[in-house]
Amino acid sequence: MKYIDEYRDKELVRLFAEEIKKTSTKHVKLMEVCGGHTMSIQKFGIPDLLPPSVELISGPGCPVCVTSRGYIDRAIAYCRLSNVIITTYGDLIRVPGSTSSLEKERALGADIRIVYSILDALMVAKENRSKKVVFLGIGFETTAPGSAAAIIKASMAGLRNFYVYSAHKVMPPAMEALIDEGVQINGYLGPGHVSTITGEKIYYGIPKKYGLGVVISGFEPVDIMQSILMLVQQIENNQPKVEIQYTRVVKPEGNIKAQQMLEEVFEPRDDWWRGLGILKDSGLKIRENYQTHDAEKMIEVQVEKTIEPKGCICGPILKGLKKPKDCQLFGTVCTPSDPVGACMVSSEGSCAAYYMYNR
Repeated sequence: MKYIDEYRDKELVRLFAEEIKKTSTKHVKLMEVCGGHTMSIQKFGIPDLLPPSVELISGPGCPVCVTSRGYIDRAIAYCRLSNVIITTYGDLIRVPGSTSSLEKERALGADIRIVYSILDALMVAKENRSKKVVFLGIGFETTAPGSAAAIIKASMAGLRNFYVYSAHKVMPPAMEALIDEGVQINGYLGPGHVSTITGEKIYYGIPKKYGLGVVISGFEPVDIMQSILMLVQQIENNQPKVEIQYTRVVKPEGNIKAQQMLEEVFEPRDDWWRGLGILKDSGLKIRENYQTHDAEKMIEVQVEKTIEPKGCICGPILKGLKKPKDCQLFGTVCTPSDPVGACMVSSEGSCAAYYMYNR
């Protein structure tokens, strides 16, 4: 309780709000590129505490949201094979594919199991050696080390029936692509969980190349307000740089062991992001020496043609060009109980956050 109380201290939040108001003289747009930040910002009513000169916009920080519908279609095709067990985290199971979802396929009898750790997926593989067990690996640098560790463990244990279907991505190419496309961004709230793994160095190119600051932020109200103040101060002083507000968790060097595992198992590849298209070296591909655990390489399957939903503006929302309330489907045709697009499914999606806290 002491931890929560400290970082939800109303007086501290009020003081940061006043300092932001006194400091800000320019109209700025600050983008958070973490779905956890999007949810916290809406949950705690952060926009209402800021002056009109400071606008927060959501970016492509929800891993479920940026994952292609084609990825879901292939996962559905896998689950329809009689010798395949799909293991996945819960937030992916309800994401719509072109004509179905993993949730619907499970109701029809497919063997799809929600796991709370990729180690659970390894255990499923150990207990079902006659089956091919596929783990759906999505997410950024936060979750990718877990997939890397599982692949190493499976290789060492001789679990040749364990596979990862990788849609893992890395954040900096998307942050740079948004600026290159001309999206108005004056600074980034950097993702806290990602940065726990990577450290601060992955963002060095943003201030150097684009003259924009990055402040790596925690998730509580005091964290977010302090991070916004730090960004505003950078902008007012014309001193863009990478700073860590979330110092109790994020170290400048990051998690070296996790970085080593990522380097051992994965290599960069071009990948597709919802709203941004294909970005160079933005995805993580399983290296050739571990390809016996690569579902894409080892399991052949016919995948249906991908069909995108009509009327959904999840892409522009992920680019910060639109807000969920701008979508004609929001809150009517598209709801958390019956989502049309990925941004409404995930607990970190912008549409889900707005639906829950800002309708």
